[in-house]
Amino acid sequence: MTRIVGREHEIEMLQKYLETDKSEFIAVYGRRRVGKTFLIREFFQNKFTLYFSGVANLDKKSQLVNFQSAINRYSDYKYPAVNSWFEVFEQIINLLDNTKEGGKKIIFIDEISWLDTKRSNFTKALEYFWNTYASAQRDVILIVCASATSWIINNIIKNRGGLHNRVTRQIQLNPFTLRETEAFLKKMKISFNRHQIIECYMIMGGIPYYLEQLDKSKSLAQNIDDLFFRKEGMLRQEFSRLYSSLFENSEQYVKIVETLSKKRMGLTRNELIQYSGLHNSGNLSAKIEELELCGFIKRYNPIGKISRETLYQLIDFYTLFYLNYIKGSNASYTNHWTNLIDNAKHRAWSGYGFEQVCLMHEDQIRKKLGIHGIISYSHSWRSKSKEEGTQIDLLIDRNDNVINLCEMKFSREKFCMDKKTHQNLMHKKSVFINETKTRKAVHLTMITTYGLVHNEYWNDIQSEVTMDDLFE
Repeated sequence: MTRIVGREHEIEMLQKYLETDKSEFIAVYGRRRVGKTFLIREFFQNKFTLYFSGVANLDKKSQLVNFQSAINRYSDYKYPAVNSWFEVFEQIINLLDNTKEGGKKIIFIDEISWLDTKRSNFTKALEYFWNTYASAQRDVILIVCASATSWIINNIIKNRGGLHNRVTRQIQLNPFTLRETEAFLKKMKISFNRHQIIECYMIMGGIPYYLEQLDKSKSLAQNIDDLFFRKEGMLRQEFSRLYSSLFENSEQYVKIVETLSKKRMGLTRNELIQYSGLHNSGNLSAKIEELELCGFIKRYNPIGKISRETLYQLIDFYTLFYLNYIKGSNASYTNHWTNLIDNAKHRAWSGYGFEQVCLMHEDQIRKKLGIHGIISYSHSWRSKSKEEGTQIDLLIDRNDNVINLCEMKFSREKFCMDKKTHQNLMHKKSVFINETKTRKAVHLTMITTYGLVHNEYWNDIQSEVTMDDLFE
């Protein structure tokens, strides 16, 4: 019985690849701790012809020793020691040729980026294996997996050498959605209501490994105190490991996310350079792209499509929480997070966190609005006028001549719009229409936890989305 929660689309894809009549080269990538290895192991029930994994910060000689141990576990024949990756893949070919079992022969190379040490010729040997042997067979499934998303994209998927266009399938594994998170917590016997699940999501995102650290006997606030605010808290120690394991010379990557964490509205590239003190170079562009590929930041194109106005926002929930609450704080055994609940700082954080949760669930919002089948594009927008200071975090620009201007509010009960909030929302709409000169109808859309109180200000709202809709 599979232990996989959610991942229906990925399971469907893997099943389809398993049933083709040709060899498949599958690249699986996604953020560290997102569950890539677990998905592959569980789907194939650990029934691999060969499985081996790279280990962080080992030299070529040590990686080869580890491979030797792996291949000898999967074979009755004891293979001799190897000195190069070309010899490794020759042994893999021999193993495949002598495998008598029917069906597909599955080779799973995990954390592949760690095998590509300096001057190791690992990717050249991989090219040799696929191009001269595996691709000519009809029964080989080669799965490569890495948390270093930028590495696997640049060296495998977008390879310009012998592996160019050789990857037959790609699976990008994203964090759990709210629906998947709810199912995962239920399987762990953790009893949180949906409001608490969203708060948990704001802190950990849909990262299975982080969610696994929760103690079902404790409240959410108690769990956060244990995991983040105690000196030995597991998620207090995670930040440095996270970035150093993904990026070589990780300091500049951390500088980028630290800068973005202080500007909730996002920054253009030029603003990022200005506030971070980093140099304007192609190297910076590459780092921004790598952070985007790894799912830490997201770009939002302006409606006017002027590239220099593209906004970059930090969207990794764990990183946002760590940089805003944990970095520089004193570790304590006291109920630190418990005592912060519902103070001004907590309310500001939860408001912003809920906005980010909504942005991660745009498909669910479209479904609620009944526009899932209509071509539409998401944007953020901010006024060019410094005096106005107006920003809209989510606009849904639809092909049916409508733009949804979305306002997101997180509360512990139905949201009651007052005169000030109403005026602010109408002002945003007016400034947006005047500056963009849009001819489309602009619909005000409120996204709240428990819905809106239907008072005198409610009539100006065209559509409502609640947190329950985000779990669909």
